[in-house]
Formats: sequence, structure tokens, C-alpha cells
Amino acid sequence: ATEGKDEAPAAENNPPRVPQGKVGERSSVLSSAGQFFFEYLVVVSLKKTPEGHYEPKITYQFPKRENLLRGQKEEEERLLQAIPLFCFPDGNNRVPVTEFTSETFSFVLTNVDGSRKIGYCRRLLPSGRGVRLPEVFCIISCLGCFGLFSKVREGVALGGPGWCGPIRPSGGSVWPGGGPWPSGGPLCPSVFVALPRQLIELTRPVDAHLEHVEFQALLQRLSPDLILRIFASAVLERRLIFLAEELSVLSQCIHAVAALLYPFTWAHTYIPVVPECLLDTVCCPTPFMVGIQRRHLERVLEQPMEEALIVDLCEGKIIREVGDEEEILPVKLQNEMLMSLNKHNNNNNVHTSEQVNALVSEAFVHFFVRLVGHYSSHIKWSRSGSGSFQERPFCKALASKSCRRFLKKFVKTNMFSLFIEEAEKSRIPQEGNG
Repeated sequence: ATEGKDEAPAAENNPPRVPQGKVGERSSVLSSAGQFFFEYLVVVSLKKTPEGHYEPKITYQFPKRENLLRGQKEEEERLLQAIPLFCFPDGNNRVPVTEFTSETFSFVLTNVDGSRKIGYCRRLLPSGRGVRLPEVFCIISCLGCFGLFSKVREGVALGGPGWCGPIRPSGGSVWPGGGPWPSGGPLCPSVFVALPRQLIELTRPVDAHLEHVEFQALLQRLSPDLILRIFASAVLERRLIFLAEELSVLSQCIHAVAALLYPFTWAHTYIPVVPECLLDTVCCPTPFMVGIQRRHLERVLEQPMEEALIVDLCEGKIIREVGDEEEILPVKLQNEMLMSLNKHNNNNNVHTSEQVNALVSEAFVHFFVRLVGHYSSHIKWSRSGSGSFQERPFCKALASKSCRRFLKKFVKTNMFSLFIEEAEKSRIPQEGNG
């Protein structure tokens, strides 16, 4: 697992210990009070080794954490050693260049307790002349606010890592400290970042579950029929591998697939961009959802992996599948979602990205409402307030045989179990309700 907090020298002097990328229980990060706006801003640069290779190293870090307890320090060291690997996941394929198309992407690291940290990255060529090496501006945060952090990331890249401009909450006061934004302060409803050329207002979204999603990216690369086959595999928690050359395409499409599961959460290994040195992740016998650069396809296919769905986002096709993907979802509901996806796909030029996100999400949420929306009436509450889910009557409550058949499989998934565990804790019953 990937973990938490420490100093740049630790990241530079020790060989990286790599996270396993597991995603644990759903986090209440966005709703919990006092959540940190971000944990770190780092710049990762490529440094030449004595052997002549270029290795990613953290060359700037804000803030520097001091007075950490031993466990916190070890946790931070592991985090800071892993970050460079995910900022430059493409191995030793690094050479100085005169031109480079900047790219934005994200990665996910996971703590031992199952909570996630997200890395928001922009990789670009620093200003100058002649051949240069790309560098990455990366913000690490527990907050899943991709749009918000893209504004901050672009602003910091514009101003340079050493630039120190104040962040002002909506009340007008200036955050303490000399950094470009608050070190460990809670995110207010609205803050202002004073950049060299502009003042940017940042507002944390009320409902962030679609804030990081670009369903448009998925619809542009895959047909609705293929998207439903992928969804069917994901909903039964199988192994999924996505291939693309661009890091931005991998992270966008994998985040979109994971968002199709809302209000459930993928609860297994989740690595939107797998570093080259971690390609053997595909040998994992447990469920995973990973993104791999297409150049590694032959190496992936040579791995002794168990059954997996392999999706080529460049060609818009499925390379390998189990074979029953079209039979997993109840036929009537599958056809309804297919009609909905086809409608949105045909209207791509009419709808904005936000409208497409809302319409596509609505179709998949409706699927879950139809199948499991009755779950709360099958939680038996004791007088003490504890809930107990009644699985058999829950499954039998549906009239459709195909829906019941699907539900018997779905209730065995980790994502459903976590969802029900939360539901069993979420109500204090009235007196006499047992």
C-alpha cells in the first residue's frame, strides 16, 4: 500500500518502495470537517544517473514537514518515494527534447488504512532553449476535486514552484504561512489564488462524484455496446486492463469507468497509470482496474495472468474477454442503458461535457435503483440501533428472474458489502422498530 508523509531527501536517497494501489472503503473525505486542501506540491525532474539513465527525483517540495512521529515519518517517506515513479511511469524511455506536448493526468495511491491520495499532474517542458527534459508539477491531495486542482496546478506551473502568492478565503483574510496556498488548512467554500497574471477563484463542488469525470472521453473511444460489456465486468469485480499511449487518456477513461459504478465504489487494486516497473500487477489473482501504456501490450500478454478483460482505447476494441460479458446484465435494463448511451453518443455536439456526465450517470444510477433501490426495506433494526441486512428476501423481492440471477452475484461483491455495512450503521431506529 502507499502511504503518507516526509521529506524530499528521503525520496531522493532511498530506492522507492512502491504502493500496491488498493482502494479501500469509500472515503468521507469531501464531507469531513477540517479536511486538508492538499498535502503536498512537488516538482519531479529527471536527473542523470552515473549509468547514463534519467531517473525521476523530487526537486521541489512544499510544505516540508517537521517534528513527525516515527510512524508518520516512515509513512511520508514511502509516499515521497512512490510519487516520482507515478509522475514518470514510462520507464527509461526518457531523452532530452526541444519540443514536448504538455499532458495532464492523475494517479491514485492508497494508504494502509485503505484511504486514497490522488496525484494531479501536469507534465511539460520547462521554459528555455535547446534540448531539455520534461518535468512534472504534482499536487497530492485526499480530495477528489479534479477540476479544482487543475486550476491550481496550471496556476503553479505558470508562476513557477518557487512563487509564493497568497490564497485568500472568501472572507478576505490571508492564509498564514509563506506558501502558494494553505499548509494543512481546511478548504473554505471559496478561495482565491493570486497568480502573477490573474486572480483565480476556487470553489469546492457540493457534489464531487462527477467532478473528476469525463464520460465524453469514454464515449469518443468506445462504442456504447463495449462500454456496457466493460461495466458488466466491473460490476462483478473482475480484472480489467486498459491500454492507451497517452497518460491523460488512461486516467480519464479509467476514472470514467469507475464512476459508472456510483453510488458504489471500486474496492480493489486501482491504478489508472501503471509504472513500467509494476507491469507484473496484471498477474495479481484478485480483482484490479489498471491502465497500461499500449507499447507494453506484448509484455502484458506474456504475463501468466488469470482471466481479464483487456480494452484497447486506441483502437476502440476489446482484445481479450471472458466471453460472458453480454449475458451478465439483465436484458431489459441493459437495453435501456444501451438506448440511453446511444442517444448521448449521437448528441455529443449538442451537450456540454457536464450535461453528458449528468445524463450518462443518471442512466447507470437508474440501473442500480431498479435493482437494489429496495435495500433499506430489508435491513432489520434491533432496539439497540444496530442493523442487519436480510440478503435472501432482498434478492427474492424482484419479480424478474434475470434481475434476481444478477442480484445473487452482485450481493457477493466487495463493493455491495461495503455499501451495506455503511447502510447498517446509518440509521437510529425509532422506539419499538425491531
